[in-house]
Amino acid sequence: MKNIVIKIGGSLIFSEDLEINIQQIIKFCKVIKTNQHYDKVIIVCGGGIIARNYISAIRSVHSNETSNDIMGIKISRINARLLMEVFGEIAFPEIPKQFKELAQALLFNKIILMGGLQPGQSTTSVALEVAEFIDADQVVILTNVNGIYDKDPNKFDDAKLIKNLTLDKLQNLIIKDSNEKQAAAGEYRIFDAVSLQIMKRSKIKVYVVSGTNLDEFTKIWIGESDFNGTVISN
Repeated sequence: MKNIVIKIGGSLIFSEDLEINIQQIIKFCKVIKTNQHYDKVIIVCGGGIIARNYISAIRSVHSNETSNDIMGIKISRINARLLMEVFGEIAFPEIPKQFKELAQALLFNKIILMGGLQPGQSTTSVALEVAEFIDADQVVILTNVNGIYDKDPNKFDDAKLIKNLTLDKLQNLIIKDSNEKQAAAGEYRIFDAVSLQIMKRSKIKVYVVSGTNLDEFTKIWIGESDFNGTVISN
């Protein structure tokens, strides 16, 4: 069995002007359809900037982070349903909201779309837990940058892409990035302390590449080893 989990950030789903990036979504789905050589494919969608906008509005009224998380989860599931419609009949027609529902969906041998599962958990952590559950060979994380850098590439022009990263070095980067152990609802980080712990126990190889330019993802999807991005492993 060869299984894969793909985490899609909002950068693929929404354009910079907050419009649904339907052409990019169609292009992504076409890559999956054209070269489908995995036994199980699960795609986990993030909430993206739309979810963060909702959360920001709610936060101006109250500071209940659990309610904010729930809003983010609902938006991520709407995003997952959008991709489901683009995939058409090769996608499972429901969004699993818990692992029991995921186990049932796996029986149908279709592409499965998911969003968040529970408050306090990022969709990256969901993707990693799902990868454990199906014994995936790899997790691919599509984000708005080319991979993991030694510092924030959106703030520092001299930020350098890290091609290969151990979990210990990733942990140091996470600690350097924030003194908090857990991001607030809607806060965007590629990885947090929870996702790091899942990677440590699962030992699944993780690829981080651009979701804006799908050329690098396509290389990973068809099995090429030479791509521009970050590989995280032990």
